[in-house]
Amino acid sequence: MLKTVLIDSSAVARGLLNTVLTDGGYDVCGQTHTSALGLALLVKHHPHFVCIAREQVEDGSNVVQTIRAQYPKTLIFMVSGGIDAASLQAAHAMGVSGFIVKPFMADTVLKTVRNTVIAMVRKQQQALAAAAQSTKQPD
Repeated sequence: MLKTVLIDSSAVARGLLNTVLTDGGYDVCGQTHTSALGLALLVKHHPHFVCIAREQVEDGSNVVQTIRAQYPKTLIFMVSGGIDAASLQAAHAMGVSGFIVKPFMADTVLKTVRNTVIAMVRKQQQALAAAAQSTKQPD
């Protein structure tokens, strides 16, 4: 079961996302309303992915960069009521793996998480295969 941490200043949004993810088979091991407490939860639980509200990403705390540096394999999903092209590009450049749009549609949230996880696993498998291929010695 994949573990996740939720970081959102809205208790309602955290509660709804918690329900969607828990019902979808994920382990929501922690949730909080601030970036600083979210980082503490990452230290404690080492989740596979983090769902973080857009305002937490853009609050100047550099939380995404910190997560990327300390937990490079952790997927980061930005949660927002709407995303424009410029914000999408900026978020990807920071290291955000995917996007969850409010209001939450359970099937869409679960599909987004699942597809992003599968894509990341395939990418890692390809990197491992390429590394194995490059270390093979010719006969």
